[in-house]
Amino acid sequence: MGSYMTFFALTLWTWEQTESATALALITFCLQLSQIPTTLFAGLVVDRFNRKHLMLFGDAINAVATCVVGFLHLTQQLQIWHLYLVAAIAGSFMQIQVLAYQASMAVIVPKSQYTRANAMGATVHYGSTIVGPALAGSLYPAIGLSGIIGIDLTTFGIAFLTLLAAPIPNPVSPSKPSSGQREPLTRQLTFGLRHILRQPSLKALLLLSAMFTFAHDLGATVSQPMILARSGGDAQVLASVSAAAGVGGVAGAVIISLWGGPKQRIRGVLGGMLGAGLSKMVFGLGRSLPVWVPAQVSSSLNFPLLGSCRGALWMESVTPQIQGRIFSAKSLVFQIASLGAVVCAGPLADQVFEPAMQTGAIAVPFLTTLFGRGAGSGMAIMYTFCSLGLVLVAIWGMFNPYLKRFDASSDTSSTDSQPVPGQS
Repeated sequence: MGSYMTFFALTLWTWEQTESATALALITFCLQLSQIPTTLFAGLVVDRFNRKHLMLFGDAINAVATCVVGFLHLTQQLQIWHLYLVAAIAGSFMQIQVLAYQASMAVIVPKSQYTRANAMGATVHYGSTIVGPALAGSLYPAIGLSGIIGIDLTTFGIAFLTLLAAPIPNPVSPSKPSSGQREPLTRQLTFGLRHILRQPSLKALLLLSAMFTFAHDLGATVSQPMILARSGGDAQVLASVSAAAGVGGVAGAVIISLWGGPKQRIRGVLGGMLGAGLSKMVFGLGRSLPVWVPAQVSSSLNFPLLGSCRGALWMESVTPQIQGRIFSAKSLVFQIASLGAVVCAGPLADQVFEPAMQTGAIAVPFLTTLFGRGAGSGMAIMYTFCSLGLVLVAIWGMFNPYLKRFDASSDTSSTDSQPVPGQS
């Protein structure tokens, strides 16, 4: 909750300083770029070291980064490039923390409850998106960025103490080879990717998710500047849309937590992608809260289904002892896809779509009727095209023969150790 408050407040502060989609996108770019080199080693670290200690370390680094931003703002020295640097430092340690968390779930939760457990995690995530932006949007005019950072640091302390008291078991590691049999470092670093590429079903799931990530993040990067541009920089409007995302996410996560998700989990993944894409297309066509809020609720309703089913597929397809390296490899692919989207999003919005709609270069009557010609209309077109891409990715997945093998695996699975078809 505290981190969402700070990120929301930083979004408002950055927009006040620049009114640039590129400036906002660069914060995400720096956060993600720094994760890529870390991810190369993160899997090895997570599989070899105490995962609880790694999560505590990640919390500590994030708290220090937040302190730095707060100090710079209090001393009136905070500049945009400071946020880029802090985001890069925080991102480099964040990936180890996330992988340690993901890999810990498989040794805490029974396999039959993977989908439900992932959905409960989504409840926490989306619940924070309701409370965090709503509080930040209300408090920002009164206490400013420094006050919100103070709240964030308090929540860091609570989270740190909670995790410190929690028992987090480590999986039993296989016997280590003698020094004469030790693999070269390059083979150790590429173990996860090689493991995935040898298995057609996991490879297809990785490709599906990477394509979805690229199309989603390309649109998501311009969503906040689009809303701010179309609402005249109204923080309450942006907070309302963010809260709507949380409402939909919590509702979807609670439903999956109670239901347990579909038996054929790949259908949950594809259905969630399709539903999210269609809802986001409606969001892109909207110009005000009466359209944005229900469309955002509908969109977010699909992500717990998508994410929990996809997470369960990965968890049940990979043994706990090597999950750090496998999850690291898939995260690296997702990061590259997301980073490519973020790199493209800001310049496309600021230099192509927005100017084109203002000058009439692409403002044909059909597009003008749908999106208008005011500020933010070009970003709305871009967002809607990306949402259409999500729909097309889901349709491609429905006809992929290797993804259908997950359905067969769900029908015949009877033991926790049984791999998916194609797994060596």
